[in-house]
Amino acid sequence: MIDIKNDISKYSDDSRLTAPNDDQKYNLREMIKASEKLGRPLSDSESEKFRVKNNVI
Repeated sequence: MIDIKNDISKYSDDSRLTAPNDDQKYNLREMIKASEKLGRPLSDSESEKFRVKNNVI
């Protein structure tokens, strides 16, 4: 049986379950469409094309 409480505590140093936000925003709908079209996750350089710059999509 899995002891979730102990398993989570091994990996969570400061009670967060996700990585800190890096304040970068992306056009997720377009990223998902591109990923589905390619049939694989986008690389970092491909993802950069969908980054929102100056909060303007």
